[in-house]
Amino acid sequence: MTDVLVPGGRDVRGTLDETDGGRTADGSTAGDDAGASACVVACPPHPQHRGHRGDERLRAVSDVLVAGGVDCLRFDYGDWDEGYGECADARNAVAWARERYDRVGLLGFSFGGCVALLVGSEGDVDAVSALAPTARLADDLDAVSALAPTARLADDLDAVEAMADIDARGCPAQVVYATRDDTADWEPVVERARELEFDLREFSADHFFVGQAGKVGEAVGRWLLEEL
Repeated sequence: MTDVLVPGGRDVRGTLDETDGGRTADGSTAGDDAGASACVVACPPHPQHRGHRGDERLRAVSDVLVAGGVDCLRFDYGDWDEGYGECADARNAVAWARERYDRVGLLGFSFGGCVALLVGSEGDVDAVSALAPTARLADDLDAVSALAPTARLADDLDAVEAMADIDARGCPAQVVYATRDDTADWEPVVERARELEFDLREFSADHFFVGQAGKVGEAVGRWLLEEL
């Protein structure tokens, strides 16, 4: 594991879970191995409800990714900013990964799932990204997975509306949901994902997939490995 400070004007810190090849925080490989050529950026749940990069579900997915040869950057958001700054944090984390890897995926759980769908739908990284202000974000993303996502963060941060842009750009997308979830407003996301023919995975579980983190990690991690 490598500690990462994500540039971008906010205090965003992450942990890079690495394959055997290893990669340093500046992007160079460690040792004699080539290191991973793909990375998944993992967005945590709501920071005001104890969401953080050590979330059990994100770690379960990361374990599958690393075992399959893909690195995973789990990060913590900067200071709370009503969803806007948190989306900026995800953009900057993706830009960090894009500079270092050939292929980049984006993953999020709960609040982070909505962030992943919103950021995955965007066509441009604007000046909010200190690393790649002119990069094509959504066109560059190779996969987006949302685990138990809520439908919106604010009136103008609507994941359901944004999902069509992910589809239009041809970026593979997945939505994983729990049928007994009474925490997130997930039904509109699932309905739209079904219309757009996203990969859909259903679990008989509550919002937190209690006792099923390993199964969730396999379902999400294996799909991301196939796409990356």
